[in-house]
Amino acid sequence: MSDQPTADESEQSPSIIVVGGGPAGLSAALFAAKNGLETTVFDTDETWMHKAHLFNYLGIGSVGGTEFMATARQQVDDLGADRRQGEAVTGVSESDDGFAVETDDDTYDADYVVLATGANRDLASELGCAFTDEEVVDVDVDMETSVAGVYATGAMVRPEEWQAAIAVGDGAAATLNILSSVKGEYYHDFDVPEDATQVFGEAVAE
Repeated sequence: MSDQPTADESEQSPSIIVVGGGPAGLSAALFAAKNGLETTVFDTDETWMHKAHLFNYLGIGSVGGTEFMATARQQVDDLGADRRQGEAVTGVSESDDGFAVETDDDTYDADYVVLATGANRDLASELGCAFTDEEVVDVDVDMETSVAGVYATGAMVRPEEWQAAIAVGDGAAATLNILSSVKGEYYHDFDVPEDATQVFGEAVAE
C-alpha cells in the first residue's frame, strides 16, 4: 500500500487542482488524494457518462454511467478530496508559485493542474499548451503537456478513442507522474489484500 502521510507531511503537501469530474478527472483526483496531495476537483457534471451504460469496462459486468459516476465520486470524497460540484473554472494561468485557477467565486493556487474537460480544449489553449496536427492537446506518455506541471487527459488528447477505461488510465498516469516528481523517484501505488482490510475492515468484499 502507498505510504500514508503524517500530519506534518499533509500540511506541506503539494497541491493539485483537477478541472473536470468525469472518469479521467476523478481517477486523477483519487490517486492524488489517496497519496496525500492536497486535492481540489472542479466538477460541472457535464460528463458524457450520464448517457452511457458500461459493459466493456474490465472488472465490471454491467453498470449505468450515472451509477458508475456516483461510486467514483464517493471514492474521491471518502479519500478527502475537496470536490467543488457545480463550480466552473473560467481560467487557468501560470503564477510565480505554480498556477492560478479562476472561477466566478474565487481564485485558487496549485502546484499542478490536471485538465480533464473532455473535448473542450479551451483552457489548454489559453495556457499555451502545444497541440498536434490533429488539433488535440499534445502530451507525452505521462500525460504532461508542453507546459511543465500541466497535464491533459481523455478526449482532450485523443481524436477518437473516447472510452471510460482509457480516460481512467490517463488520469492515473498523470497523477502517478506528479507523485514521482514530488518524491524524486518513480512512484507506484500498489495495494494488497491486507491494506484493504486495514482501511475498510469488515466492509471488505470476499
